[in-house]
Amino acid sequence: MEKNNGGFCNDEFNTALSRMIISASGWRGVFAADGNEESDTPSISAAHAAIVSTAAAAFAAYLKKTHSMKQPFVITGIDARPTGMAVAKALIAALKREGCVVQHTGVIAVPEIMSYARSLGNCAFVYISASHNPIGHNGIKFGLCDGGVLAPEEAAALIAIFKTLCTHFKYTGNPPPAYEFPPSDNGKISAEKAYTAFTSEVISGEHDGAKQEAVLQQLRAAFALRPLGIAADFNGSARAVSIDRAYFQNLGIRFSAINERAGQIAHRIVPEGESLEPCRQFLEKLHTRDSAYILGYVPDCDGDRGNLVIWDAVRGAARALEAQEVFALAVYAELRFLAARNVDMSRVAVAVNDPTSMRVDEIAGRFGARVARAEVGEANVVALARKLQQEGWTVRPLGEGAAGGVIIHPSCVRDPLDTIGALLKLLSAGETLEVALVDIPQWTTTGAYSEGAVLKITTPEHGLLKERYRRIFLREWEAKRNMLREKYGITSWRSFRYNGIEECETVVFSDAGRGGLKIVFYDECAAARAALWMRGSGTEPVFRIMADVKGGDTAFETGLLDWQRAMVLEADSLDVE
Repeated sequence: MEKNNGGFCNDEFNTALSRMIISASGWRGVFAADGNEESDTPSISAAHAAIVSTAAAAFAAYLKKTHSMKQPFVITGIDARPTGMAVAKALIAALKREGCVVQHTGVIAVPEIMSYARSLGNCAFVYISASHNPIGHNGIKFGLCDGGVLAPEEAAALIAIFKTLCTHFKYTGNPPPAYEFPPSDNGKISAEKAYTAFTSEVISGEHDGAKQEAVLQQLRAAFALRPLGIAADFNGSARAVSIDRAYFQNLGIRFSAINERAGQIAHRIVPEGESLEPCRQFLEKLHTRDSAYILGYVPDCDGDRGNLVIWDAVRGAARALEAQEVFALAVYAELRFLAARNVDMSRVAVAVNDPTSMRVDEIAGRFGARVARAEVGEANVVALARKLQQEGWTVRPLGEGAAGGVIIHPSCVRDPLDTIGALLKLLSAGETLEVALVDIPQWTTTGAYSEGAVLKITTPEHGLLKERYRRIFLREWEAKRNMLREKYGITSWRSFRYNGIEECETVVFSDAGRGGLKIVFYDECAAARAALWMRGSGTEPVFRIMADVKGGDTAFETGLLDWQRAMVLEADSLDVE
């Protein structure tokens, strides 16, 4: 967000505000009072408390003006990071001052609070979290009772109100009055009941209760014959106090967990790479004692994403799946589920974000389905899915493949229970995960949180950066085209931009602005063979790049990524024209 240089805001408030990232995907920043993004202090600064109070006032005004709520009913909740309670106290006090009725649910997984809001109707929610960011970060997500965060256009309206209030806010340097919580669960039990019921609807694909139970009973019967065990490393996340254990055990599934005390954050929050290793080791130990344990998962702090580890019988060891593998496996399972129900697959679509590997396109093609892409951001992917559904498409699996973020309709948020639910249906049909992974088309894709995927750039105008990049790429293409044809069969390329829910082929790279830009390489049969992608993060101060290569040629993926990095950094080093 741009600095606010007007009104009564002083330097302390302005500085804190200018360091926050505010977008439809969430409002985030380093909230820890000592300014350390890895800090475990529970305190926030007076300036951040004032920002939270102003955000609450903006949301109340937005609900009253845009949704005609005279006395808005707002559900609030927090993830398990240390500053959550301090942020909640400032937020709730401000909401109440603005005439809102507030029900606080405490530490709660974000899919849980969203399903609770959906079950109540005519309400809104505010969730305090910085998702996968380090523990010293925090932030705010806003939503209504449709089960998701605000759509991009709604978020833009809220941000506009917030900016106006910041301009006229008089900051004294003292924290605003804080709300003191009563000693009760304040809705957590009701939220768990709503979440349990909604999870059954999502996994079964049935709205009718009797039909839901029939599908769940089939799962119970299958796992009674072929026992299944699931391992979880909650890493002190909000999932530690959610329905996971009870839900799986109700299906007759064995369940074991580590780091299951909320706030007991034992390792890096992002559930990728090294963060999956404790769960992998845990699964191996469990499998040694009980061969039913073949699957494990690790959520992020707010519990809306969970990447997987599996027991690989071929290797005789547990292994972690890449985020793109997790997403592809879930898409394969759900499309197979739809096909088995005799759904018209020619009217089925999968909505994904722009860096999702093109292996998903191959999977969808096998079933006769299509893939549609939006810019990075859960709100964008959900908005695209809703648009497709309004046009008559069946959209069941959707999400952000680059992060392993699986969403299954009618849910509007990533959820590890839904990811595992997709695999349960696969396993109950007698298929093994090893066979399914072999059956899925192989692509080699840069991990979104790998060291090579993250750049620091200095060019503030990303459209200008991409225009410089275009000139460099055209030069480099001419220099490398013969090599690419002879070694990899690549004969042509096309470029696409992703802004909001719009995917558009373009040769004017600057049109992508701050959105995503992808270059897809094709062989002489016009089949996609590889891709390069770039976009500045909307929730972190980094610029991400990616390479996506058909097959298992890791050297080709590494070479493409190095090429992409060199071109982007060269574009960033050029003088402003």
